[in-house]
Amino acid sequence: MLTGVPPTVDSDTALQVYLLGTVDFEAVARLQRRLHFEISGQRDQAILLLCEHPPVITVGRQGSRAHLFCGPEELRSRRWQVRWVNRGGGCLLHAPGQLAAYPLLPLDRLGWSLPLYLNRLHEVVLRLLDDFGVEGGCRPEWSGVWAGARLLAAVGVAVHDWVSYYGAWINVCPDLELFRLVRWGDATQPSMTSLVRERKGGLRPALARARLLEHFRDVLGFSRVSLFTEHPALDGQVRRCRAAGAAPASGRR
Repeated sequence: MLTGVPPTVDSDTALQVYLLGTVDFEAVARLQRRLHFEISGQRDQAILLLCEHPPVITVGRQGSRAHLFCGPEELRSRRWQVRWVNRGGGCLLHAPGQLAAYPLLPLDRLGWSLPLYLNRLHEVVLRLLDDFGVEGGCRPEWSGVWAGARLLAAVGVAVHDWVSYYGAWINVCPDLELFRLVRWGDATQPSMTSLVRERKGGLRPALARARLLEHFRDVLGFSRVSLFTEHPALDGQVRRCRAAGAAPASGRR
C-alpha cells in the first residue's frame, strides 16, 4: 500500500512517545485535546500515545445506532458507556487487549496531505501484521486493516488546524466475544478478529506495541524518538488492573 518513500522528518523534531497503561477513554480524549492545543501553537512537536482502554464504545462519523447490537439495559449491566466522537470510521468497542495508537502530528509542517497520512498509518498496521505472519489488506469502502473478511485493526482520525488526533486500534488479544455486540461497518459484516486468533498462537501485547512503534518511526520517517511512561496531565488516571466487566483475553500473557 505504501506509495513512494516518506521524507525524513526534520532532525529537530523528535517523536515523543508515551507508553501508557490502561487509561479511561475520556482521560485520553482530554489529554489529546490538551496536546492538540499545544501542538497547534508550537508545531515542531510530534506525539504518539500508546495505551489500552477499559470497555467503552465510541461512534465515529460513519457510525450509527444501527451498528450497536445491545440495548440500554445490557449496556447498563455491562457498565459500558457510548461516546459519539468526531473521528472518521464507524462504531468501535474498545477493550483490554486492544492497542490504541493516537498520533498527534502537525501534518502541514511535516508536508503530508491527509490521504498520504492515512496511507502511512494503514501501512504501519500492515507491517505489524506481517511481523507475525498475518496477511492483511484494506477495503476501499471502509478504513482499517482486514484479515480476510474480518476487521483486525480500525483506523479513524480527525484533523483540525492541520494537527491530527485519534488514530488506530489494533486487536492484539482481546475477548472477541465482546465484539459481537458492535459492528464497525454495516450490520452484514462479520465480527472482528485479532492477531492472536489469526496467527493461532499467543502474543505478548508489549511485543506488539514495540513492533508498532518501530514501524511508526520508520514509515513516517522519524529519526529520533523520546520515550515516556506517563504524562503529568493524566494525574494518576492510569489503571494497572483489569477493568470491571472485561473478560480475560485468551492467549494473553
